[in-house]
Amino acid sequence: MTRGATSGTAGSDGPFAALELLPGTDLVAAGGELEPMLVMDAYRHGIFPWYDVGDPVLWWSPDPRAILPLDALHVSRRLQRRTRSAGFEVVRDRAFEQVVRACDENRPDGSWIHEAVIRCYTRMHEQGDAHSVEVYEEGALVGGLYGVAFGGGFAAESMFHRVDDASKIALVALVEHLHDRGFTLLDVQFLTPHLERFGCIEIPRSEYLERVRDAVSKDVSW
Repeated sequence: MTRGATSGTAGSDGPFAALELLPGTDLVAAGGELEPMLVMDAYRHGIFPWYDVGDPVLWWSPDPRAILPLDALHVSRRLQRRTRSAGFEVVRDRAFEQVVRACDENRPDGSWIHEAVIRCYTRMHEQGDAHSVEVYEEGALVGGLYGVAFGGGFAAESMFHRVDDASKIALVALVEHLHDRGFTLLDVQFLTPHLERFGCIEIPRSEYLERVRDAVSKDVSW
């Protein structure tokens, strides 16, 4: 793995503990293997993998970083009505791999969710570190999201929908679940206009890493 420099960041000791995350630099390392232990160490230090097939594993820590404050979720009245609809069933961890594969569907600009990613995150799910929220309608999986839990933090990775609003309903359910369980941090990596409508904000990476340190120290379970 190639690195920029050395210095402490966030979380516990591990392969990523010695990385210096230079201000304004999003790509912080390259190389290594995409395997659960290394990936979990990355999340605990504010870093995540994101790369295309054929490239080395690329490790990112955006500056600024986008988060969704758990007490600041914005839900429109229309979405509130849809969320309460009797036609939807919202569950967790029933079909993790199906959710990940569904997040790879119908992306005209390509997707970073290739087989190596699916294998790694499915193993992380089996180990209790990665989780999904699923939305069903008439027994069919119509939306959902998945991500990684680390202490009191959760990193949302991707979402999908096959009917209108299904991914939004999954996000609302995720926030409610995290809040109820005592989580303190919901990472969404990059800010988009879509996420901004839900109350997502950008914060400096230095502040994000402080929040990661606090989250990692918490004894919280999914």
